[in-house]
Amino acid sequence: MRKAARRQSPEWALEVFDRAPFVTVSMCRPDGTPYGLPLSLVRKDDTTFYFHCADEGEKIDCLIENPVVSLSAVSKCTPVFEEATLNYTEHYRSAIAVGRCERVVDRAEKIEALRLLCERFLPKYMNHFEAAIARSLDRTNVIRITLTEPPVGKSKPAPEK
Repeated sequence: MRKAARRQSPEWALEVFDRAPFVTVSMCRPDGTPYGLPLSLVRKDDTTFYFHCADEGEKIDCLIENPVVSLSAVSKCTPVFEEATLNYTEHYRSAIAVGRCERVVDRAEKIEALRLLCERFLPKYMNHFEAAIARSLDRTNVIRITLTEPPVGKSKPAPEK
């Protein structure tokens, strides 16, 4: 018997975001056309995510015009051919969320966000963190995404044997 996709809890969805190597952040360009890109995000708590970027560029232009974004992540995706039913399918874990972006201007919060990013993606190199902050904090842009509704998770697990 084939298993249908299951809706999961917001807590489960947050774990998908935590495990995903990147999160696709979708936004609108000033002309109204869509713009989505994969970013390395880190989650601070149940409603707060951060990423860093340059002070200028297309994503900054988009976020100034309209700070509302959609997040999408997949932490596991396995294409499968089910011999018994001759069915093509995928087993997956995914999550989506909607939030609002804002530039972080508070120095302490910027450092905290950058520390969280480094701890998530390069934990072996934390001994270099303070020197990097001293060298580049003032020219590093940090964006906070605050979720405006609970995240939604879905999964289609492999059938039990």
